[in-house]
Amino acid sequence: MASIPTLNTLRTGRRGPRLRGGRGGRSLPDSPSNDLNDSIEAGRDHVVQQTDNDASNSRQSAVALGYLNDSFSSAFGTPELQASRRYPIINRGTYVRTKAIDKLVKNFLDSRPNEKKQIISLGAGSDTRFFRLASEETISAKIVYHELDFEANVARKRACIRQSPQLEAVISQARSSGSEYHLHALDLRNLTNKSPPIIPGLDSDLPTLLLSECCLCYLPPDTATSVLQYFTMNLKSSLALALYEPIRPYDAFGRTMVTNLASRGIHLQTLKQYSSLEAQRQRLKLAGFDTGQGARDVYQLYRNEDWVSAKERERVEALEWLDEIEEWKLLASHYCIAWSWRGEAFTEAWAKVEGSRTPAEGDEGG
Repeated sequence: MASIPTLNTLRTGRRGPRLRGGRGGRSLPDSPSNDLNDSIEAGRDHVVQQTDNDASNSRQSAVALGYLNDSFSSAFGTPELQASRRYPIINRGTYVRTKAIDKLVKNFLDSRPNEKKQIISLGAGSDTRFFRLASEETISAKIVYHELDFEANVARKRACIRQSPQLEAVISQARSSGSEYHLHALDLRNLTNKSPPIIPGLDSDLPTLLLSECCLCYLPPDTATSVLQYFTMNLKSSLALALYEPIRPYDAFGRTMVTNLASRGIHLQTLKQYSSLEAQRQRLKLAGFDTGQGARDVYQLYRNEDWVSAKERERVEALEWLDEIEEWKLLASHYCIAWSWRGEAFTEAWAKVEGSRTPAEGDEGG
């Protein structure tokens, strides 16, 4: 099992420099132990921030091989990684993850098409979703799009945008059409402070979708919940969350996955607490998204006609020879998409997207 690669598209909640002071903002005295802890924490933060390179490389590999259509992926890529080809099961996982979140996003944008909407991407890194959406003629809704990440990743993305006439043109065209794009350098942990920072351009009255693709799982469970509470408390309109995270750490494959990630210095702090699909649903319900919840693992999504049609599966499976069928099933069953919401705007968009508990989940618990 140790030879099976993990789905290294983790773009998790890249964490910035360790915060000094508690929620009340009271500073801590410097000491050798504090300095050492700060250094260790900064090292962990750096490891997590660098996982965006994995995400970018995986996306470029999937695009190069025809799994995804994304003309913007190379603009944010790391040149020395662009020629790196991922395992077929990684490419397929990247495909399903992208398509599933795209479906939830587009259902949201297509409902009430004349109503302005807001999307907030947590730990966005090199993600291209805004640029893809803004370039699609089928998307008519006006969007206020926010990306939040740490300064190192945001600075790199800003530089890529400034160096690309194509990206700048997309932003300019979106602005002229009434949409907005905001790129914020922000440590999500700051949102849990007693006096959290203001997010410029955030509109508390717009229906809002939060996106977290392997982001919140890097935070301690109580901190991840507090981050969500910042939005549930400060945004007044309909609100939803779509997240992508690993699950099922307790079986043989899950233990290997956790060990492999730990060997790279990557620790998924929420994984054991929200280890099943039902645990994810209940987590989001308790966080304030109480109108509806859904969750499916990546393998379920791939095999379901509502998410990937038989014709599309046939196309995808013809792209590369995959002789690791059992490994693909194992890998895909250890990552999930979960979604939840409050308010009528998302009930209209997502109520027919089936994600309730299935008999196959059995005794996983929740």
